[in-house]
Amino acid sequence: MKIISWNVNGIRAVEKKGFVNWLLSTQADVVCIQETKANPSQLSPELLSPTDSSTGVSYKSYFNSSVVKAGYSGTAIYCKQEPDSVENLGDATFDDEGRVTIVKIGTTAIISAYFPNSQDDVDENGKPNHPRLEYKLAFNKAIHKKCDELVASGFNIVLCGDYNVAHKPIDLANPKTNEKHAGYLQEERDWMDSFLNSGYVDSFRHFCQEPGQYTWWSYRFHAREKNVGWRLDYQCVNPAFVEKLKSATILKDVMGSDHCPVEIEVAE
Repeated sequence: MKIISWNVNGIRAVEKKGFVNWLLSTQADVVCIQETKANPSQLSPELLSPTDSSTGVSYKSYFNSSVVKAGYSGTAIYCKQEPDSVENLGDATFDDEGRVTIVKIGTTAIISAYFPNSQDDVDENGKPNHPRLEYKLAFNKAIHKKCDELVASGFNIVLCGDYNVAHKPIDLANPKTNEKHAGYLQEERDWMDSFLNSGYVDSFRHFCQEPGQYTWWSYRFHAREKNVGWRLDYQCVNPAFVEKLKSATILKDVMGSDHCPVEIEVAE
């Protein structure tokens, strides 16, 4: 089974950059999408049901869109095989922003999650402030609980998504200068520590310990060309699923967003 995850930074925008052809070319079994910034009523039939007429390969799509703000947040999952069920997180605090879509296929639960950005701001005294940090930490706690519940009920899980955190200094180009910035705050990294220490496995680091491996680059200063980036996108699995992992790859050459996709292959 091949599972891909990608923060597309606007699914309607990436459609104009060849998303449907790319999706069909991957031959992936499941493709998780984050930051769709749209609801299904705004999307073309080709985007809702991608189909390759020459091969007959087609995908069904499942969207969880924000209801609090148009053109904001949102997750989706494309599946070759119709899943047994489709769910969200089950907490309106986060489901109203469309932050989680879950499909269950057999004994595997695949989650597309768009973790909140804690945001960089300053207070009235000019000190750094992160107005969405508490919301993000609450989401982190909720998604961890959901993963634990799924595993306890007999599912293997693949938690795909933009976690909006670079876990270790190796996961961003300039760790020292970003210690007070959203995405590399101590509280965010501490949560990632606790999540992995509870038994979940970062599939990419399971295979690769090399530096310079990033999934997001600023659109400014030719950051992608210079590979000045952050690794924000992960596919974490429960311990029992690790032995089924065949590979984990960053698809850095896939363009169309400020993020690139990540991919794992799992033994059937």
